[in-house]
Amino acid sequence: MIGWWNLRRQTNPTPPTQIGIFYGSSTCYTEIAAERIQELLSHRATLHNIAHTALHRCAAYRTLLFGIPTWDYGELQEDWDSRWDELDALELTATDCAIFGLGDQHGYPLWFQDAMGYLHHRLAAQGAKLGGYWPNQGYKFQASKALTADGKQFLGLPLDYENQAELSDQRLRKWLTQLGLLEGAKANTGGAP
Repeated sequence: MIGWWNLRRQTNPTPPTQIGIFYGSSTCYTEIAAERIQELLSHRATLHNIAHTALHRCAAYRTLLFGIPTWDYGELQEDWDSRWDELDALELTATDCAIFGLGDQHGYPLWFQDAMGYLHHRLAAQGAKLGGYWPNQGYKFQASKALTADGKQFLGLPLDYENQAELSDQRLRKWLTQLGLLEGAKANTGGAP
């Protein structure tokens, strides 16, 4: 589903300093994922914790990765909640965007990754070129607002450090490779393929 993104990347690669990772984190899992993405990208991306960074800073990047956890019963994490209205001012028509979400599929199976779905819809409304969709296989949940219309894919990469922490690194590598941000050879070093 993101083949268009890879094709565009082959003809117009993103310069190293033009990848921004914007995330909010209360329990550190989203921050851990954001830092791991930065590490996998050999520090070619700049981290922004939205607790301390306004979203207008997104304008400095051609590629944006957003990290958002779903809190409690399908709610926004507090940093995202406090910055939510700032999304309306973003102009993202020339910007490649992808989302990684954090959630607890066993503790909150009716709201798994809902915040990722909310953010996807807001970014789409701002003209973002969204990619990074992920198959829904390998997860046990009952409902999610972060699924494509046919229910076969998530609208980004779902991570669950509560129940599937051991799969996170492999999923991150595969997702970054799928996005064209991580080269195949590097993606297969140091861990599961």
